[in-house]
Amino acid sequence: MRIGIFGGSFDPIHFGHLILADRCREVVGLDKILFVPCAVQPHKLGGPQAKKRQRLEMIEFAISGNTSFELSRIEIDRGETSYTIDTIREMKQVHFNDELFLILGDDSLESFPSWKDPKEICELANLVVVPRVGSGDVEFEPLKGLVSDDRIQQFESHVVSSPKIEISSTEIRKRVNDKMSIRYLTPRPVEKYIETQKIYLKKD
Repeated sequence: MRIGIFGGSFDPIHFGHLILADRCREVVGLDKILFVPCAVQPHKLGGPQAKKRQRLEMIEFAISGNTSFELSRIEIDRGETSYTIDTIREMKQVHFNDELFLILGDDSLESFPSWKDPKEICELANLVVVPRVGSGDVEFEPLKGLVSDDRIQQFESHVVSSPKIEISSTEIRKRVNDKMSIRYLTPRPVEKYIETQKIYLKKD
């Protein structure tokens, strides 16, 4: 089985995440995409605004009915700083006969050498790189010296161009706090959940 690993804060999950995941599934030929919400991201200041339980439930609402999408609690349950290599090592123990594919943006590829154990990540998982709209060709130069040229060529075959979707979790949080509509930015069940749980409303 070919399994995609899609990590992030998902605070909240939105249609951009879902369309990107489905495009990667289709282009790379993945059997399943695991949505992996982080506990604590090592490369970002501050943490998610929604509670862990709320982010998990919003993902479950968003992917409900899609048999190719699955929620993974692995980083939430671990509860510490969410290093990608720790997640992949743990997943490899469970999916030892499967191929793992790590989905990341080309901006993350630029900083990839500074990640924890980047060489081992490339040994245990294939990289699926999604370029930013208008960023041009993906540069794999940061991987030089970490992996062989043959391995880089494999990763180059997994570059996935995603349609331009200008939706961000930051925008959704701001619109909620400003009491503006988030209709059509995230699935309707997620929208209603945010409303009933009063997530992203700043306290006076």
